[in-house]
Amino acid sequence: MTYKFTIVVPVYNEEDNLERVEKELSNYLNIAIVPTSILFVNDGSKDKSQTLIEAICNRNDAFEYISFKENRGLSAAIKAGFDHVDSELVGYIDSDLQTSPEDFNLLLKHIDSHELVTGVRADRKDSFVKNMSSKIANGIRRAFTHDGMDDTGCPLKVIKADYAKRIPMFRGLHRFLPAMILLQNGRITQIPVRHFPRIAGTANFGVWNRLLGPLMDCFAYLWMKKKYINYEVEKSSK
Repeated sequence: MTYKFTIVVPVYNEEDNLERVEKELSNYLNIAIVPTSILFVNDGSKDKSQTLIEAICNRNDAFEYISFKENRGLSAAIKAGFDHVDSELVGYIDSDLQTSPEDFNLLLKHIDSHELVTGVRADRKDSFVKNMSSKIANGIRRAFTHDGMDDTGCPLKVIKADYAKRIPMFRGLHRFLPAMILLQNGRITQIPVRHFPRIAGTANFGVWNRLLGPLMDCFAYLWMKKKYINYEVEKSSK
């Protein structure tokens, strides 16, 4: 079967969530508005996640996986997913399922006229500290990038794969995906999506990841923006 859309699912020590991930994503495949497959990226999990991922993929034709030798971080997992897909569209969702796969259909309705569509988490179900640190970090990022996005940390995005593969990813840059699409002269938009409390597992990010880390990443982005090379081939003999 030829798939038009691949959902990348980064996984790091999520053994308590993976049974639910399989159920929710399998249900979504039945209602997806385009033919869709799933790609797990195991980011060097230390628990039983890999064993569970392999079992899930063995019993579901539309599920595949890649597994890192060691933990390399969320940005690396997302980048690896982008690099390994062969579908026209690629997206990702966190394995904690605080966003719903069903809402990919909302984003997909807008992808024909954009190169990236990102969700905006409405009525977030996180702690006060997490919500405030994310809000501050998003404000700082917008001041640096002028991308106009309210919630780039939302783990629900759809991107045209040829644009996604050209993103020069490094640690922390997953927060700058819309800005990196803008550097390619791509079109971006944001759509409200639902948000839910974490049911199982433990969040792998603290205040440093949500606030201080992104501030440092802003300077990395500015350096990359200054050095970024963008070109478009008009003709080729190949």
